[in-house]
Amino acid sequence: MIKEDFITLDKLCSLYKVKMSFFSDLNEIGLIDILTIERTQCIHQDKIVDIEKMIRMHHDLNVNIEGIDIVFNLLQKIEDLQNELIAVKNRLY
Repeated sequence: MIKEDFITLDKLCSLYKVKMSFFSDLNEIGLIDILTIERTQCIHQDKIVDIEKMIRMHHDLNVNIEGIDIVFNLLQKIEDLQNELIAVKNRLY
């Protein structure tokens, strides 16, 4: 685990102007994984794109945490179905 691959929640809170409880709620429902590195709560940088989407949904569209969970689960199902469709098409050719 390389420390440079992680971003602190404090930094994200100040950058995106959200409360720490927003990230805690996302962690509780399983949308993000918060890790503690040297007593500091962090998120892997690979999740930043998803976090930005969640913040935009929450701020711009007033979607609550449960709604964000539903949207991300549906997006994952769509992606899985698209991958399955590609696999089936590849078998046909």
